[in-house]
Amino acid sequence: MTLDRLRPLAEKGLSPFVRAADGLGLSPDGVSVIAFGCAVAAGVAFGLAPPSEAPLSYVAGSALVFANGWLDLVDGALARAQGTDSSGGDLLDHVLDRYADIAVLVGLSAGVGRYGLGLAAVTGVLMTSYLGTQIQAVGIGREYGGLLGRADRLALVGIVGVVAAAVPGPLVAGLGAVGLLLVVFAVVGHLTALQRFRGAWADLN
Repeated sequence: MTLDRLRPLAEKGLSPFVRAADGLGLSPDGVSVIAFGCAVAAGVAFGLAPPSEAPLSYVAGSALVFANGWLDLVDGALARAQGTDSSGGDLLDHVLDRYADIAVLVGLSAGVGRYGLGLAAVTGVLMTSYLGTQIQAVGIGREYGGLLGRADRLALVGIVGVVAAAVPGPLVAGLGAVGLLLVVFAVVGHLTALQRFRGAWADLN
């Protein structure tokens, strides 16, 4: 149930974007930084204006989240095309991805004033990502599986931003679309981390 499994399919459509980035003289690291900037801008858009006051801010935030996800694919494809893929670039990409996740979730939680849910969501997301790289560190290989990978999260944020703009009021138990999304990230994020841990533990034992 993770969109990360569709990564090879998505990469087939990257060629025009890779050529454009190369033509502009961008390096893979430069694309990673631009992707991170999109995430920070999305967090600001989500945080500054609840949908009841400025719905277009949520739409803009959603567009920026989708841009972050797409550029996150472009940087790797560009590195391979230029023959410059390296451990340093991979490290930078992962660090910026984690800060991007934090920026987006902080913006979402600030916009609706649900800081407790935001904290739970951030920890769930970070533990999911941590387990993915820690499993790689112990020699099993990078883990993208589970209930909710990064591609799934970005897709959900993008969709929910549009829904929040269209339906600003509460939906369930006094929570609007964004609040419900934070609940999903909090619960499913930790379940995904535990799922990855269980799979890796079984492989190691």
